Amino acid sequence: MIYKSCLNGISANMLEGFFVDWPNPPDPPTHLKLLKNSSAVVIALDEHTDQVVGFITAISDGVLTAYIPFLEVLPEYKNKGIGKELVKRMLKELDDIYMIDLCCDDSLVPYYEKFGMFRSNGMCTRNYKMQSGNLSNY
Repeated sequence: MIYKSCLNGISANMLEGFFVDWPNPPDPPTHLKLLKNSSAVVIALDEHTDQVVGFITAISDGVLTAYIPFLEVLPEYKNKGIGKELVKRMLKELDDIYMIDLCCDDSLVPYYEKFGMFRSNGMCTRNYKMQSGNLSNY
């Protein structure tokens, strides 16, 4: 497995199979755009297939705050330590940031607690008609 903190050489056709169970997932070109527009990104690349098999992103002001909106690993690559390595590398990338926040399902709280994170309260809203990130769908 190769881990990269840049998108050099990454194309949309290397991003197939993510956003499992989303009713309206982003297509690979939109996925690439969200990676490029992130403040920080770490990807896991299977060197045998030349496919991205996992990624994590962060959005940050570069001073005090960062938010981690995505951690995804392809289903067939789960439970191999890839997600753990992605989180560790992202937290290292954000080491000089005061607060790093993320939202997750209750079932994932123990996973993130292993990285020194703690439960907090949060609020959110979702505009599901824009879940694909593609305005032209509407």
